[in-house]
Amino acid sequence: MHKTKHVIRRIKEGSIAEELGMEPGDELLEIGGQEITDIFDYQYLMQDEYIEVLIRRRDGEEWLLEINKEYDEDLGIEFENGLMDDYRSCHNKCIFCFIDQMPEGMRETLYFKDDDSRLSFLQGNYVTLTNMSDEDVERIIRYHLSPINISFQTTNPELRCMMLNNRFAGQALLQVRKLYEAGITMNGQIVLCKGVNDGAELERSIADLTAYLPHLESVSVVPVGLSKYRDGLYPLEPFTGEDAREVLQCIHRWQEKLYPEYGLHFVHASDEWYVLAGEPLPEEERYDGYLQLENGVGMLRLLLTEFAEAMEALAGQEQVRRDDCCCELSVVTGKLAYPFLKDMVRQLEERFPALRIHVYAITNEFFGERITVSGLLTGQDIIRQLQGRELGERILLPQNVLRSGEDYFLDDVTIADMEKALQVKVDIVKSSGHDFVQAVLGR
Repeated sequence: MHKTKHVIRRIKEGSIAEELGMEPGDELLEIGGQEITDIFDYQYLMQDEYIEVLIRRRDGEEWLLEINKEYDEDLGIEFENGLMDDYRSCHNKCIFCFIDQMPEGMRETLYFKDDDSRLSFLQGNYVTLTNMSDEDVERIIRYHLSPINISFQTTNPELRCMMLNNRFAGQALLQVRKLYEAGITMNGQIVLCKGVNDGAELERSIADLTAYLPHLESVSVVPVGLSKYRDGLYPLEPFTGEDAREVLQCIHRWQEKLYPEYGLHFVHASDEWYVLAGEPLPEEERYDGYLQLENGVGMLRLLLTEFAEAMEALAGQEQVRRDDCCCELSVVTGKLAYPFLKDMVRQLEERFPALRIHVYAITNEFFGERITVSGLLTGQDIIRQLQGRELGERILLPQNVLRSGEDYFLDDVTIADMEKALQVKVDIVKSSGHDFVQAVLGR
């Protein structure tokens, strides 16, 4: 069988590993006489206060290190492969998969479909359970790993097989019962497809999933994302405003039913449903502590709440000197968040008359106009639609337009490319109302 080598990439300064003389290039072989499969084995075995670590130096010499440390204290090691194992790819052919809706010619990593339960714990990814063996489930239970994020789509086994194009997809739902009985915390997701798993099927799915309360803490309902590259794919239609209102009625009805008993609203609609339906966002308390922000559930409400807090903190600072902040700048976003940012900017300009702020909603021509979130905007669309516009001295862009930790967009356009094309400085702002206010004020 293939076995991944656990080669050390970096030793943290002042760490146990540095004190013991471990170096980049050394290979971890065993902990306590046990071979390490992946990062979960490593983290679990590192919890003991006394451990024996076997490493192989770059010259081939093997060291057995006896280590006394605090409970759960790490050695201060970073590995070349953060997962310490190969990534598991998805074997489904889901009718709603966005990766299948991307054009050719993009960087190779964007076409990788992960369905790795370990990334669910480490990065919050959602998994279908079809790629998990009984041994994987048993290990989650043994290590009591939580929370795990699950893409349900439906609890109808036959329909789930159809939607995932996997004849084992319905059977995989049995794993949820094992996780529930072991007390593993879970969060769920339903990607809603019009005429497929909505209506009565959505009602059935929510009803079935309530059986896993309270360990299943939340279920988000998000509309399927439809790009313009769907030739040869399953025919899916976009939701209308009336459709969105029906979805919200269903979700709100379940929230009202479940909250008195469990203290959780449990099922949540992503922000797109409220914008499409033309209905106001729920108050902050309805989001149960924002359990599914990464799924677009409550992101706009949190942004508005943080913005209001930041504005309140600025009380008494109505006079802004010209050297305190850039007096003219631009804010760029997707169509979904545009009306909310437009109102936030109005409040800032009223508070600080020295400011002149342009707000631009970028149409997603690359993937198609139905894609309205800022996280799927490309550099070329932004450049093309901002050329010739009044931009001021700076452009503010949300952090989610970039690949995590990098300075380039989905289409590989870099920040430097954009600054050169538009002849203006580009600032990246974290997705926080507080950070937005500070960025506008140039602080």
